[in-house]
Amino acid sequence: MSKNAKINTLLLLLVAALAVLPIALGLGEGKEEPFTGADAQAEAAITELKPDYEPWFSPLYEPPSGEVESALFALQAALGAGVLAYYFGVRKGRRQGAAAAAAAPAAAPEA
Repeated sequence: MSKNAKINTLLLLLVAALAVLPIALGLGEGKEEPFTGADAQAEAAITELKPDYEPWFSPLYEPPSGEVESALFALQAALGAGVLAYYFGVRKGRRQGAAAAAAAPAAAPEA
């Protein structure tokens, strides 16, 4: 097994452990919604500290359910990852092209 394959396997196992351990260890048990996002936790903390707080503005679009909201969030993350991957791919291609052009001997004109 090559060094890269070992590193990739280790990273894959680490990601799997990050996904499975919170569930296996029972983190979040006893809560109504154990794995809510930071927005919901912040909203709960604000209403606990100041019950008469009124938000400054309301959302432009309110998804009909939590599943739709999660799907839109996943779509947004996928689009962002695609833009970043495209940028880094173009950057690497330009760097490789510049290196290839510099390595190629300049054609000397014959007189």
